[in-house]
Amino acid sequence: MAIRRAQALLSISKLKTSFVLGSFSRCHRFSSSSSQHSTQFQNVGFIGLGNMGSRMVNNLVKAGFNVTVHDINRDVMKMFTDMGVSARETPYQVAQDSQVVITMLPSSSHVMDVYTGTNGLLHGDNAIRPALLIDSSTIDPQTTRKISLAVSNCNLKDKRDNWEKPVMLDAPVSGGVLAAEAATLTFMVGGPKDAYLAARPILESMGRTSIYCGGSGNGSAAKICNNLAMAVSMLGTSEALALGQSLGLSATTLTEVLNTSSGRCWSSDKYNPVPGVMEGVPSSRDYNGGFASKLMAKDLNLAAASAEEVGHKSALISKAQEIYKKMCEDGHETKDFSCVFRHFYNGKDEV
Repeated sequence: MAIRRAQALLSISKLKTSFVLGSFSRCHRFSSSSSQHSTQFQNVGFIGLGNMGSRMVNNLVKAGFNVTVHDINRDVMKMFTDMGVSARETPYQVAQDSQVVITMLPSSSHVMDVYTGTNGLLHGDNAIRPALLIDSSTIDPQTTRKISLAVSNCNLKDKRDNWEKPVMLDAPVSGGVLAAEAATLTFMVGGPKDAYLAARPILESMGRTSIYCGGSGNGSAAKICNNLAMAVSMLGTSEALALGQSLGLSATTLTEVLNTSSGRCWSSDKYNPVPGVMEGVPSSRDYNGGFASKLMAKDLNLAAASAEEVGHKSALISKAQEIYKKMCEDGHETKDFSCVFRHFYNGKDEV
């Protein structure tokens, strides 16, 4: 049974899969209109309809895929059924209708439950219908690899000429809610290369860029490292801007200096944390929307756990963890993570 197999493999860190894939089209560039014409998959299941997932589903529907959804929130499922999108009561039922299933969930435990829990994607006998399972959640690489092995040990109910075993890809995303809405996400993908190439027409309907990162779990590892860099750069930018204000500089002036000098980074020129400096970012709307501080705290915890597992020094992870933990404890967990400028460094709005 898939549940027992996943639980029995808790110590596995490197996996070798045994499936055989045929040759697929080597598409190397995203095209805004090719999804419905170039993919061998049309029936796509999607589980997890939060701020990111709901927008990703919208873009799959726009691209012409037949989408079936599931979420524990019945209100959001009704929103999609009212638009004519099929919904199912359990992940297992979604799997029965789908050639591909995508998951976008809050944590490792949620992903494990959706795959191996009661009425999960791998529930029942050893044969499943989806040939491809794509997890776009931000979770630890170890959990990704455990689930990937459980998937590869299953068989396909409907075998294809060139696809003999089900395959899992980890494909977390970067870009946030705005990119999810605009279909400009970046996907960081781990898993078998041929499966990644087969999945590209689906990914291109939701994103602008995909980067193949290597074997199973490498996409998850890349996302954790990216978010660590993002957290640290936001803290550094916020600290510099708050210090500049204390020294008599306006945030607008110092931002101009940073963005034309060696201090320039995404946190200064694309996602500035000072209210009044930049339009269209969370700091311009009282830090609402965007990437919640509690999610950044979660991702830093994942980075810390992964660093500990491989014996990597993690001084900056520890400090960033400490700061974002305090942000959450002080009641700012739902505010965008750039609110550290105001609520940790006591920075001032630009008037």
